[in-house]
Amino acid sequence: MNTTNKRILGKEKEALIARYVQEKGMQVLEANFFCKMGEIDLICKDGSYYVFVEVKYRSSLDKVNPEEAVDLRKQKRISKAALYYLYMHKLPETTPVRFDVASILKEEISYIENAFMFWQRT
Repeated sequence: MNTTNKRILGKEKEALIARYVQEKGMQVLEANFFCKMGEIDLICKDGSYYVFVEVKYRSSLDKVNPEEAVDLRKQKRISKAALYYLYMHKLPETTPVRFDVASILKEEISYIENAFMFWQRT
């Protein structure tokens, strides 16, 4: 699959998860937030929490499970991008945040709340 097709498929899966979280009662604030620190697939609001969602898709188990692709390096990048998002929006340091991972294997969705706790405000 070429890069363009992968991007299109990625956008489709992110849109699928956006609908999924909305059905769960979350509000989607932004999709594909980019900054020099990294990218966040979805930024949502769940009650008072800002939720930073990483979406991972696999069509088969030829590679690792989708959620396993969110390794420590990826968690750090997401965390830094989340800090930047909070800073940009002038949100206080006490703002409750959560990092979730939406995993799609073929057509099956697994949604993991509090998937990682890497959070350092420095």
